[in-house]
Amino acid sequence: MRPFGSAALISAALALGGLLGPALAASYDFVPAPQTDLNRIYRIDRITGEVSSCQYGLQEGTIGVTLCFSAGEGAGPQAPGEYGLVASRHEREGGVFRVNYRTGQMSICYVFDERVVCTPQTTPSPATSSSAAPVATPSVSPGTGASPQRP
Repeated sequence: MRPFGSAALISAALALGGLLGPALAASYDFVPAPQTDLNRIYRIDRITGEVSSCQYGLQEGTIGVTLCFSAGEGAGPQAPGEYGLVASRHEREGGVFRVNYRTGQMSICYVFDERVVCTPQTTPSPATSSSAAPVATPSVSPGTGASPQRP
């Protein structure tokens, strides 16, 4: 029987590290809301697409509190994918876009009634010509009573 040499140990360590790397990778991404006077940050689970949010809040007699909003309608786990959050450059927008990098689907997520809600995921229709007008899609799912911020 041959004893392990340093080269064999290094190879074994690299192989083990290669297996553990994906398991140790970060599973969340964080993006601030674009609204310039709102201290809110959104969190997304990169695999499930579940979205939540937290922000700073004042509380008398303390240094403040962290207010968090869990996933509500449409913001819960989606089909497994490769999800991310994208903030627009609209300075008065309190929400963010949830994107699925594998399918190209998008939805808009924002805080409503102390929960994060997201519109249904959709994929833009392919244009039939270069002069085709954009197609409007519903901005909120029925029953939320919410309306997105307008310019």
